Amino acid sequence: MTDKTFSFALREDGIGIITMDVPGESMNTLKAAFAEEIRAILADIRHDPAVKGLVLVSGKQGSFIAGADIGMLDKCESSQDAEALSKAGHAICAELESLKVPLIAAIHGPCLGGGLELAMACHGRVASDWDKTALGLPEVQLGLLPGSGGTQRLPRLVGIQKALDMMLTGKQLRPAQAKKAGLVDEVVPQSILLDVAIGLAKKGKPLRDGVKLGFKDKLLEDNGVGRNIVFDQARKTVLKKTGGHYPAPLKILECVRVGMTDGMDAGLAVEAKYFGELVKTPESKQLRGLFFATTQMKKETGAEGVTPRKVAKAAVLGGGLMGGGIANVTVTKAGVPVRIKDIGEQGISHAFKYSYDLLMKKVKRRHLRKSQAQKQMMMLTGDTQYRGFHDVDIVVEAVFEDLALKHQMVKDIETHCGPETIFASNTSSLPIGQIAEAAQRPENVIGLHYFSPVDKMPLAEIIAHDKTSPQTIATTVAFARRQGKTPIVVKDGAGFYVNRILGLYMNEAAYLLMEGEPVEKLDKALTAFGMPVGPMTLLDEVGIDVGAKIAPILEKELGERFQAPAAFDKLLADGRKGKKSQKGFYLYKDLPKSWNPLKKLPKKPVDESVYRVLGISPAGRLDLDAIAERTLLQMLNEAARCLDEGIIQSARDGDIGAIFGIGFPPFLGGPFRYMDKLGAKAVVAKLEALKAQHGERFAPSPLLVKMAEDGGHFYND
Repeated sequence: MTDKTFSFALREDGIGIITMDVPGESMNTLKAAFAEEIRAILADIRHDPAVKGLVLVSGKQGSFIAGADIGMLDKCESSQDAEALSKAGHAICAELESLKVPLIAAIHGPCLGGGLELAMACHGRVASDWDKTALGLPEVQLGLLPGSGGTQRLPRLVGIQKALDMMLTGKQLRPAQAKKAGLVDEVVPQSILLDVAIGLAKKGKPLRDGVKLGFKDKLLEDNGVGRNIVFDQARKTVLKKTGGHYPAPLKILECVRVGMTDGMDAGLAVEAKYFGELVKTPESKQLRGLFFATTQMKKETGAEGVTPRKVAKAAVLGGGLMGGGIANVTVTKAGVPVRIKDIGEQGISHAFKYSYDLLMKKVKRRHLRKSQAQKQMMMLTGDTQYRGFHDVDIVVEAVFEDLALKHQMVKDIETHCGPETIFASNTSSLPIGQIAEAAQRPENVIGLHYFSPVDKMPLAEIIAHDKTSPQTIATTVAFARRQGKTPIVVKDGAGFYVNRILGLYMNEAAYLLMEGEPVEKLDKALTAFGMPVGPMTLLDEVGIDVGAKIAPILEKELGERFQAPAAFDKLLADGRKGKKSQKGFYLYKDLPKSWNPLKKLPKKPVDESVYRVLGISPAGRLDLDAIAERTLLQMLNEAARCLDEGIIQSARDGDIGAIFGIGFPPFLGGPFRYMDKLGAKAVVAKLEALKAQHGERFAPSPLLVKMAEDGGHFYND
């Protein structure tokens, strides 16, 4: 390398400043090639008696070190290659830790993964109080474990339980949380960050009195018996949450256990070994692929060569659950003021309360200062009229799924807003082209489909009809991204992409139910496969009435294969809308009279009376794998149809949409990656067998048939 990443400057007071600044990059990431550079600087420092202390800083404006360069891992041909990378990280951190003069990390902005591991090898840490300063070890989200000593140093700084909580979830700590946990020594404004770090370096190496633990935690962590309880409980929790599909969390547990039982050297040896093994697992490969795909998508505008217009003010029509959620992410994440319009004051109050409750949670957890929460609440305004709409750049419509109502909304917005105001509909099933029929300026009409709950679900579908302008597409994509969403641009059509593949999956689960498969068995089959919740639970959560309303729209537009079984009508006739009506497939109020409190039951027992309503007797015939296969093949087949019809632009977009929109198991990489793993020939054979048994709804898509004949794949990497 000709351009240096690390530089060293010695001040007159004997404090040396080591600055990391990767040339040509917006954020610092660690690469194996940096090792020699760091060693050269450390060698000079060791031989210079004038150096009394050191401060490590970032040369980047808004970040410390975002982590290690993940691209290095794809170049590892074997687990031994990856293990060697981990050992190289251990060696550098050991050199930093063994310096005779104090070394303090001055942290401003994200300090994640390898960045935090480097900071933990320093003798002290000072963090800025900036709201984007965050410390964490998110490697588990890539199917990995911290490989540069993180599994050993973090428990020794914050305690075993806190360390496990951070590493097993990828949770990031805000500065105040990091100080409370003992991960940083001081939290100060950025303006004095360097001065405070220098002052700390002058004092000598900070004395460590051990981990700051409460009485209860001390009882558990300070002895072998207590630690065993902690590890056993953590293992049970991991297996319950992951279903055993992800190997990394259990490896992290083992690294910490060995390190805290047999010492740091033993822990580091296990860490390097397991890191090497995890890099070569299919789960990590898929999760890293997902990371690269979403990173690549951040650079795309949705309309090539078009610069998005700036959105300075937004409006939301409808103060319901979706409207409140959309307003919340617009204010809190995009930093854009929102005007909420609803037919009644109560709707506006609900939307305000939605944001207030979420902000107060953040304040309680120290993610946000109260003053910041108040400032964000002041960016929300509301009215039952269209006052204050004249200068709105984008209006997101979140009213009922009624075409006539949406037509009225379009006309109202064109009357009360500017000629360039974008009308974005959050419809979940109505084609955008039909909504745009009422518009004088159809080029401004677009679909912006969020998923519930809006503050948690990361996907947004951007739906362009044939008259939507490239400028509208680019501006809407940029707006969704500012809201913290991962947007995919999809072609107009009933159900778009996500609800279309979800519709057939849910329908098939309903068919299985009508054939006598028990409710809890259907849910168990799909959660065992890796879905976050089963289809019956999902129907209860989303609302059985919502499913019933969408199904006829999909059938009308897309054909008989979307015909829903009679189950929906029977359930609605009995007043079963799911969780919202406290009556669905599961019990939300009273337990059955025969319930025995000594007998362990699921959190929500099945409402057995649902079988009588449906006129069926539960008597499961199929095994869990057969149930999962039958429902998922419908989803896979429809995903292939969507790609073939141009509803989605690529297999990559289809995989992102399914993972972020409905929770398709990330470790499988998405429907298209999964079909590549199974092979098109095998998928078609399974569909043909089901077609012979259950009819035309299982007919394989033309694209899959062609791929089965040609031996083709969705991905060529």
